[in-house]
Amino acid sequence: MTDNSTHATGAWQSRYESDLVSTFATPPLLLDHGQGAWVWDSDGNKYLDFLGGIAVNSLGHAHPVLIEAVTRQISLAAHVSNLFASAPQLELAERLKRLTGAGDAGRVFFANSGTEANEAAFKLARLNRGANGEKTRIIALQNGFHGRTMGALALTGKAYMRDPFQPMIAGVEHIPATIEALEAAVDGTVAALFVEPLQGEAGVIELPEGFIARARELTAQHGALLIVDEVQTGAGRTGDWFGFQHEGITPDAITLAKGMAGGVPIGALVTFGAASALFHRGQHGTTFGGNPLATAAANAVLGEIEASGLVENARARGEQLKSIIAGFGSPLIAGTRGRGLLIGIALATPVAEALVAAARAQGLIINATGPDSIRLAPPLVIGDIELDEFRTRFGAALAEVAASAAAVTA
Repeated sequence: MTDNSTHATGAWQSRYESDLVSTFATPPLLLDHGQGAWVWDSDGNKYLDFLGGIAVNSLGHAHPVLIEAVTRQISLAAHVSNLFASAPQLELAERLKRLTGAGDAGRVFFANSGTEANEAAFKLARLNRGANGEKTRIIALQNGFHGRTMGALALTGKAYMRDPFQPMIAGVEHIPATIEALEAAVDGTVAALFVEPLQGEAGVIELPEGFIARARELTAQHGALLIVDEVQTGAGRTGDWFGFQHEGITPDAITLAKGMAGGVPIGALVTFGAASALFHRGQHGTTFGGNPLATAAANAVLGEIEASGLVENARARGEQLKSIIAGFGSPLIAGTRGRGLLIGIALATPVAEALVAAARAQGLIINATGPDSIRLAPPLVIGDIELDEFRTRFGAALAEVAASAAAVTA
């Protein structure tokens, strides 16, 4: 039995530092429970959650649809391995083929996370060798993020993440996110191009206008796969089911995770057209991927997003949120980026960490993706009440940080 006295801030932080590998900073809060877009810490303090578990909690916390689905499924079977099929797995594969537009020719590989989905996509790219084995290069974008396992890390365009683990898997090149660089890089030696519709970990950075459309043209011309990382942008987050759908193109494959099951770990690779024939029996696998519990959760979450119009809600509420941010008229804010309910706030000065701390003191959870960038990824269920609370709490945090900055420069 856990001793409740260890919930005191100093005690639990000491336990965290002594018991967990130090790959994360010591957290500022011990969260206890949530409801909708709200969470409570172990001291009973209430917070408006505008990070959503980093774009994971699509339905917020403790949504009855997800509770019912998980409770029912775990009473039947949580896991059966991929030596056997399950009804939720089959249902989710069919659902993803329909929502993505992959159709009858599409295929789905289930994993447990975004990084695992991208590992599967990396292997898919390796199988696109060309008639004479000439396709040896994989192109990804500078500042892109695809995960931290070794294949996904090789794709990630952040040198500070890769450098401690060199040498990387060979064959990956990182180019600037410009159409000029794209046109110079893609030729008949390229097996695949990996892109995120929005570079979420870089600060919700948008690609140049027409970049993905041109990427589709070039990859099709040269027989390369266009693989779109939808780990953060999928499941309705950007105001369409998937980020690539804003561009009016069809990719060869996409990777999914995060918001698909509302907090239950899951990932997926969805292939389109001829790319669906690249994998053969025994070339990839997973023990937990696609188990009945995770796929039942994802079916419930995606079903609720569809039934309740939450894709459209993400689109509308995202525009309202941008308008609220612009309405502050704060000298700290240089602008906003992103689509739907994945929004980056560009700051005029490097005060992101101070702003996150001030917001937390006001009962608002947001995220700094860099010294001058804030990320917002609230649950897709937010409405007028949550937006009004955001206006109040974020406005107070902005005013506090602006006053501190003014005092320093006075």
